[in-house]
Amino acid sequence: MTPLERQIIDEHRAGRLSRRMFLRHASRIGLLAALPAPAAALGRPGATVRVASQVPSGALEPLTVSEIGGLAMLCQTGEFLIFDGSDLVLRPSLATGWTPDADCSTWTFTLRPGVKFHDGQAFGAADVVATMDRLCDPRQGSNALSVLRGVLSPGGTRRIDELTVRFELDAPNGNFPYYVSSDNYNAIMLPANYAGDFEANFNGTGPFRLERYAAKQGASFVRNPAYWGRAALPARTEFTFFTDQQPQILALEDDQVDAIVQISVQGAQGLLRDPDVRIIDIPASTHRQIHLRCDQGPLADRRVRQAIALCLDRPGILHGLFQGRARLGNDSPFDPMFASTDRSVPQRRKDLSRAMALMNEAGHADGFETTLTTERQQEIPDLAVLVQNACGQIGIRVGLRIEDPGTYYGTAQFGRSDWLDSAIGITDYGHRGVPNVNLAAPYLSNGAWNAAHFRSAEYDRLVAGYIAATDLSAQRVLAGRIQTLLLDETPVIIPYFYDYICATGPTVTGVAVSGLSQIFLQDAALS
Repeated sequence: MTPLERQIIDEHRAGRLSRRMFLRHASRIGLLAALPAPAAALGRPGATVRVASQVPSGALEPLTVSEIGGLAMLCQTGEFLIFDGSDLVLRPSLATGWTPDADCSTWTFTLRPGVKFHDGQAFGAADVVATMDRLCDPRQGSNALSVLRGVLSPGGTRRIDELTVRFELDAPNGNFPYYVSSDNYNAIMLPANYAGDFEANFNGTGPFRLERYAAKQGASFVRNPAYWGRAALPARTEFTFFTDQQPQILALEDDQVDAIVQISVQGAQGLLRDPDVRIIDIPASTHRQIHLRCDQGPLADRRVRQAIALCLDRPGILHGLFQGRARLGNDSPFDPMFASTDRSVPQRRKDLSRAMALMNEAGHADGFETTLTTERQQEIPDLAVLVQNACGQIGIRVGLRIEDPGTYYGTAQFGRSDWLDSAIGITDYGHRGVPNVNLAAPYLSNGAWNAAHFRSAEYDRLVAGYIAATDLSAQRVLAGRIQTLLLDETPVIIPYFYDYICATGPTVTGVAVSGLSQIFLQDAALS
């Protein structure tokens, strides 16, 4: 047993680590990898399960998919090395075990034997190497680069033998297994000879095989008779694509579908109160980032940024937008549910008198004008109005520019993206099982998602230390310093972290979901 494994067990025995947190941290280093996943509640096999989903916004290419509709599709036939469940505990999938070296700069994974792709090819180490090299290669335009840049480079994944791979990382990383889990939604394993034709055949290793895919309309899948694990309960699944939430709700109420992949509280209040609807509600680290551009105009003064943050009535926002199905954010990516979060850092609260004083000190007693640019997505336009009204209390006159997501994100490159170039913006950030990714890309001085244009050598140093930390106590110390620094600098306001909500009909059981809008139906049944 390694020193890190002993520390986790000792923390649990001493009462400093809850059972849930013990499972999460033990799974991170593979201590629980040999344990089977919890037994699923089995029901009547053979049914067709019908699902309403948001329409994928573009072609279903695993390298580039990043939105709700596409993510729900990838995981119908594709699988990951590791599965990160709704409890944030890592469980074996295509990998059966994983072990770090002493400083967590090298990780060795053991692969599951006897696995085949839907086209009959055997799954093995060569497929993992090719998949990860493709995801890490800047020339491929991979969306996963935002996760893997600075963590794993092309050539860093090595085949040891047919069922063993070794990841030689760019720097030590105590949470690396999350980077190759279902948390990294682009990292479904594909054949080594994959030629970019996923939408034509959905060739994966999962419990369902593609029956039909019609862009903008829907898809259907059938049970995979050659699946390596327990056979899926449904004989068939059927997805219908929708552009808006209300038609999905009507379809569920009219018994045209059995489940909705994801619903937002806004516009679904009636559904949430309906006794004939089953609600799957899981805590998630999904959040909204209100970035405040630090390199130009009045927002370059951190006192102005602090003043804006002090205007928000966060409990009121949680009640109004989520009916309590969310948790207060404290302007850093450290969700209260993360084990490494320092809960002793004071929660920022509304304080108008202090906000006005800061505006006076910054020379803006009469306020100023600016524009908030954001996307038309779920509750975000409502949040934009709340921010606009809050800023008005201290004289900041905010105009709103609400765009479709494609216009807002643009090319996702500085100088050609309303997201990355706006003075103030609100951006949706998806769930992750650990904060690593959201500590890096949106805040680091060279971060690909640094819409705030925030530059801090001290922050960069602290995050490098946090990511390299191999024990929970060291992570907590560094987390506290990061949380405190971000409260002081306020490049970004995070008002809340909100729950993932899925809705099913009263006869549906066994649906599993993740905070990343992934839905897993192999154990779904209809009574």
